[in-house]
Amino acid sequence: MKTCVAVVYGGRSGEHEISLLSAESVIAAMDPERYEVVRYFIGKDGRWDPFPLLPEPGAQPHIDVVFPVLHGTFGEDGTMQGLLELADLPYVGANVLASSVSMDKDFMKRVCRDNGLPVVEWMVLSRGAIDAEAVAKELGFPIFVKPANLGSSVGISKAHDLAELKAALKLAAKYDRKIVVERGIEGREFECAVLGNDEPLASTPCEILPSKEFYDYEDKYELNLAKIKLPAELPAAEIAEMQRLAVECYKAVACEGMGRVDFLREAATGKLYINEINTIPGFTSISMYPKMWAYSGIAYPQLIDRLIELALQRHAAKKGTRFTR
Repeated sequence: MKTCVAVVYGGRSGEHEISLLSAESVIAAMDPERYEVVRYFIGKDGRWDPFPLLPEPGAQPHIDVVFPVLHGTFGEDGTMQGLLELADLPYVGANVLASSVSMDKDFMKRVCRDNGLPVVEWMVLSRGAIDAEAVAKELGFPIFVKPANLGSSVGISKAHDLAELKAALKLAAKYDRKIVVERGIEGREFECAVLGNDEPLASTPCEILPSKEFYDYEDKYELNLAKIKLPAELPAAEIAEMQRLAVECYKAVACEGMGRVDFLREAATGKLYINEINTIPGFTSISMYPKMWAYSGIAYPQLIDRLIELALQRHAAKKGTRFTR
């Protein structure tokens, strides 16, 4: 009997188009002999086509597991995960808490810092209280400016002077009420994939070589000029340390299923910094999460199988939990 997988994709975030590409890749990789796919498309206006998932147990008896392929706001931030918890449906990826903490770049950094993990110095501003001069005085230049709760580098800028900083803050404020500003790290960018529930494993990491000053949305998805080095060209000890930090970051935010941890390696010091963790990493034909696992010995179709297995295992384990007296 086939496993019925509900693939939820699209959504109201600035990463809507990336979600469409990821979903098609995920669906294409599913073995039609093993899986029956039911599509749930969410438009940019938030409307479901042809009908929504209902937030009550037993309302979707035909669905065995949900694969949310939603990047960014209203999909990767715990909101969709909350709906699936209410519906009592198994689902791929992180739970509500891990999703929301990982999505918020400020809280993710706090959790990592409090667990002794290396993160770049940062400040938090609100849309209604932006003080570019105070930021410049505190952090110096260059400065990275980011909406706190978006991915795929949407709304992110690198500022080299006060004029650029003011423009960057204005741009980020369009995408979020909360803005994260960080000391700019001059160095190299790396990514490492993590897979698992209670005993997560890290893949061989890769290095990102942007065609621009940093790996922004245009460089990721439009220009097709960024280069990738897989495996990353680093000493074995640094590879092992990056894998250790990736797993520790994953555990710190209580992630399950999957995650991609991004790193910065400062040129002047050689120090590794955790930049962020993505709980629903890209699954497009050019996305590095499946490529890193393919290099590490888990081909794309087997990766999908494993993610579905992890979702079903977690849901089965949760059945032993009492929610009433």
